[in-house]
Amino acid sequence: MSVPSDRMSPEERRVGASLASIFALRMLGLFLILPVFSVYAKTLPGGDDLALIGFALGAYGLTQAVFQIPYGVASDYFGRKQVIVFGLIVFALGSFVAAWAPDMTWIIVGRVLQGAGAISAAVTALAADLTREEHRTKVMAMIGSSIGLVFALSLVGAPLLYGWIGMGGLFILTGVLALAAIVLLLKAVPAAPQPAGHVKLPLRRVLFDRDLLRLNLGIFTLHLIQMAMFVVIPHALIQEGGLPAAAHWQVYLPAVLVSFAVMVPAIIAAERKDKMRPVFRGAIALLAVVQLGLCLMHGSLWALALWLLLFFVAFNVLEATLPSLVSRTAPPSAKGAALGVYNTTQAIGLFLGGTLGGAIAQHFGDNAVFAVCTVLALLWLMVAGSMNFPLRATSTAAKPNLQE
Repeated sequence: MSVPSDRMSPEERRVGASLASIFALRMLGLFLILPVFSVYAKTLPGGDDLALIGFALGAYGLTQAVFQIPYGVASDYFGRKQVIVFGLIVFALGSFVAAWAPDMTWIIVGRVLQGAGAISAAVTALAADLTREEHRTKVMAMIGSSIGLVFALSLVGAPLLYGWIGMGGLFILTGVLALAAIVLLLKAVPAAPQPAGHVKLPLRRVLFDRDLLRLNLGIFTLHLIQMAMFVVIPHALIQEGGLPAAAHWQVYLPAVLVSFAVMVPAIIAAERKDKMRPVFRGAIALLAVVQLGLCLMHGSLWALALWLLLFFVAFNVLEATLPSLVSRTAPPSAKGAALGVYNTTQAIGLFLGGTLGGAIAQHFGDNAVFAVCTVLALLWLMVAGSMNFPLRATSTAAKPNLQE
């Protein structure tokens, strides 16, 4: 019995839940390290150098940026699962190296290896392969939501786990979670169909496609803003909200959870009612409003909590719709390559967001960070005004590259 096109099939739900769990297992290990790493680093030789600590954290993003495209292209040629398994093994190896590391140099080696396990493009391409177009954004939302949820959980759990098992234990846990993700991938996720009847396209076609460029600019801007924001938000919660660092999860966790509840109707409207264009642009506009609000009106804890809630609503909607739009816009034979470019620009945005956010805050103050982010969001909104949006699919057949 066929499943109506407006409902996800049981297999699509299993694919979404399984791939979201794989992402979550990998990202939980990474996020658990972030809140406590700077404390641990001071106990190692070389750990009194803040620039070295920053480089150790950023090294992951840099190698992610380098390897996303090769992994994406490889997944088009050799298969999604093979590439994902290889990347998770490399990531686990880097985690175990970092757990053993006697000094900051070896920590950096471990972080570089972790980043070299750049599986995001292959995982999102696999999600696109195994779902119909009309449900793809929902699956991407499941994956994006899992990332937001484990980020919030890590803020709660990291200090506790660090006290129990130390940083070495956290790195070992990270590696074990990556290996567990391999088991889940092989046991729970169906094999991706082999592409048939498509001519392999040169990478330059993917790199310079105008619609894909607009989408890549979008994910770059979104994550640059995210990282720049969170360079200064913790300081604002302490100084203006009067909330100690150990209690910041009390703001983050409710904001993330409530944002999921708000995001779901928006995703349903985008997919079922063919409202992708207004939902997408509305989320970018909300992102700009949040940055302006943080710049002008963030003098209390309640105000900061409200702006963070609205930020996570916009962020989660965009995090779900962007990869779905990339997978529907890209030629079928180059989906992995297109998502590799997409994830590369995301990683570069993360790296530059942290770097530029810190520099702007140091020289011009916190409000200058939000002002710059406001301008970036408005520029993105202007670029999105000329985007072509793929039509909603009306059957189980794939309809790549259709435009309104």
